[in-house]
Amino acid sequence: MTKRPSRRTFLHTVGAGLALGACARSAQVGQDASAPGGGAQEPPRGPLPGAPGKDDIALPAGGVMPTRPLGRTGVDVSLVGLGGYHMAMPKDEQESIRLVRFAIDHGINFLDNCWDYHAGKAEERMGKALQDGYRQKAFLMTKIDGRTRAPAEAQLEQSLRRLRTDVIDLVQMHEIIRRSDPEQIFGPGGAMEALVAAKEAGKIRFIGFTGHKDPDIHLAMLEMAERQGFRFDAVQLPLNVMDPHYRSFEERVLPVLTEKGIGVLGMKPFASGLIAEAGVVTPMECLHYPMNLPTSVVITGCDSLGVLKQALRAAYTFQPLGEERVAAILARTAELGARGKIEQFKTTERFDGTTKNPHWLTTASV
Repeated sequence: MTKRPSRRTFLHTVGAGLALGACARSAQVGQDASAPGGGAQEPPRGPLPGAPGKDDIALPAGGVMPTRPLGRTGVDVSLVGLGGYHMAMPKDEQESIRLVRFAIDHGINFLDNCWDYHAGKAEERMGKALQDGYRQKAFLMTKIDGRTRAPAEAQLEQSLRRLRTDVIDLVQMHEIIRRSDPEQIFGPGGAMEALVAAKEAGKIRFIGFTGHKDPDIHLAMLEMAERQGFRFDAVQLPLNVMDPHYRSFEERVLPVLTEKGIGVLGMKPFASGLIAEAGVVTPMECLHYPMNLPTSVVITGCDSLGVLKQALRAAYTFQPLGEERVAAILARTAELGARGKIEQFKTTERFDGTTKNPHWLTTASV
């Protein structure tokens, strides 16, 4: 009898297929790689152990950024996405603008942000960075917190103004971490009414949601959408070397997304630096592992040029990981990952911005 592959082996095989297919769609550095129409707020952290300095990472000459389909949207996005929270951490606004433009100039077209990041400063800085023709080269995503229609509409309008754009490519409901979220968002007067109306008005192109707490809540959100006859374009979820060992989004949510053709936005490849601090895997393994899954994009925070170059190099050099390599990585991370000790966004409220700031759910005051 032929042994059937495990679900994990199947997912990594699908990811490898995406990687090979991406070769034909890769965007040359500096090329316009998109055609736009028009996580939790993490506490600031210092440099990771061994984090690269500004000039420590040499990028390959003529490096190529792989692209992958964003589900069934018809849009291809860069394998690496620039996280919006860390981009706004530098004290100097010009450094943030430099990071965004360097990322775009070197093939990254997927930009992440959120209405509440740094009290709106992250969106404002990104909006300035996207002037001078850069908006046309980017696939722009942001997130809102409002659970009912009125605050969701108000937050979206603020995001449009801060980002200095008439159209946001993807808007996501942020921090779906409560079991009450799906019913509230899809219920009468819920936030979904605001997003659907904004899409019909041409203010946004696609709709998604994010969350980091529990796969069951992601599945409940997807099930609620299906009951309402709604289909998400993208979903953001933690995918990293620790995730398979505890409350695994890879095991439980990722197969549903791939089956439905929903764009997969991987996040928290370093778990806010805690994986790197543990010292059991390399930074490249942290980035290559989620790239090896059927992700559309792996979103990573970059607060310096050196860290950004590290992410670029990971994308430029990525090759599908073999089954033995994946098994070796998971063996090294099994003990630390087993109880969620490293993925504190699953087990604590430390990274739950809307828990610490519940008014974000009901007002447009950040």
